[in-house]
Amino acid sequence: MSSDQLDTARADYQAGRSAFERGEYRKSVQYLESANALVTPTSKLGGEVQIWLVTAYEAMGQRSDALALCREVSRHPDLQTRKQGRRLLYILEAPRLTTRPEWLTQIPDLTALGDRNASDRRGATTTAAPLKIPEKPAFQLEDTVDPSKVNTQDNRFIWVALGAVGLVLGGLVWFM
Repeated sequence: MSSDQLDTARADYQAGRSAFERGEYRKSVQYLESANALVTPTSKLGGEVQIWLVTAYEAMGQRSDALALCREVSRHPDLQTRKQGRRLLYILEAPRLTTRPEWLTQIPDLTALGDRNASDRRGATTTAAPLKIPEKPAFQLEDTVDPSKVNTQDNRFIWVALGAVGLVLGGLVWFM
């Protein structure tokens, strides 16, 4: 493999990963298949490309292609790639859970809405409404505490606590 092919494969691999992360699975499959054709399948990079291609196939709904490629990846010479392939294969071969329709929320397809047509955005505004900050009530002298009603008598707690600490420390010194 020449360095030009390797650079092209890495560029396609990165483009496929970024397309997958953006949710563009069709583009991701195209880029990853192109990178997979350029790399040696038994290399570490080849294994990474194949792992991403498995997940892209699954995201596209091509389950049979994903399973077939994942079975190949689970026999890859690289230990880490082989482990990851086995984990993916375990997940792909797991039985599908059935869900009730009332458990799901249907999200409408908003791709047909135009970005520029204002009638499509009913209720949307272009400027934010000013924030209303509630006013604080003015400081009133009636809310303050009357110092003549505060209990300032010493309750001797501090002396009891200091005595207890002194006894504990004295006991520790005595037993050492």
